[in-house]
Amino acid sequence: MTTTVTPPEKTTTPAQEQKRSRLPKSARAGGTLHAGPVAYLVLALFTIVSLFPLVWTAIAASRDNARLAQTPPPFWFGSNLFSNLEIAWRDANLGEAFLNTTIVAGVSAGTIVFLSTIAGFAFAKLRFRGRGAMMLVVIGTMMVPPQLSVIPLYMMVAKLDWTDQLQAVIFPSLVSAFGVFFMRQYLIQALPDEIIEAARVDGASSWRVIWHVVFPTARPAMAVLGMLMFVQAWNDFLWPFLVLTQTGNPTVQVAIAGLGRGYTPDQSLIMAGALLGTLPLLLVFAIFGKQIVGGIMQGAVKG
Repeated sequence: MTTTVTPPEKTTTPAQEQKRSRLPKSARAGGTLHAGPVAYLVLALFTIVSLFPLVWTAIAASRDNARLAQTPPPFWFGSNLFSNLEIAWRDANLGEAFLNTTIVAGVSAGTIVFLSTIAGFAFAKLRFRGRGAMMLVVIGTMMVPPQLSVIPLYMMVAKLDWTDQLQAVIFPSLVSAFGVFFMRQYLIQALPDEIIEAARVDGASSWRVIWHVVFPTARPAMAVLGMLMFVQAWNDFLWPFLVLTQTGNPTVQVAIAGLGRGYTPDQSLIMAGALLGTLPLLLVFAIFGKQIVGGIMQGAVKG
């Protein structure tokens, strides 16, 4: 003789029913929420505010210096955009500057991502004496203003005879305390200890665990960190300006700093150089932005 046990019916309180009745029909039915006109208005406002500096740079680059000095300033494009871009490209030697900056930013970003992932894994999952104190030291270095390290770094670069050479910019930026902290926080949540223990049981060494377990798991965070470090290295100005020259091995920011010099700086040429220096970053984000956001979402979804 068999008995069938029926599960008790789910009951809801009046407060829960009242709260449910306030939700939109799509949310009550398990559907997706749709943005209203207020949400579109707010998003449009933020988009306009965010794009205004870039649009103004393009407008200023399309005018001449005399028109920019007038009041009110121009609010629409002129006819000198391509001529100003050509002059800025030629006068600032931006071709060589783009190549140098790509090398510096690519090497720095790749090295930071690689070393930060390994160090972040060590701080997140390995047990060793002094781990907490060492992590505090790493975080403490983030509180030190970078200007304090300029003089000792310059003395070291001068002693190594690296002035006006790309390695003077690359080597000080091969590690990042922020990158170590960022990867540590990600791996604490994204990498379960059971997976590491299973790999150990299968006889995997530490480097094999890093290569086949840590790197695939940390791929979304590595993509985001690489993008951030590439942009930071591309926009870096102070240290490259101190150790590089415009006529030697300039980066983009150093080359743009030499534009429009004179008794009256040519603001239109400066804006044209700034526009040329910004376009590669926009192109990189336009190409790889969807993959980066998709990687973040893939890493966030737990199945």
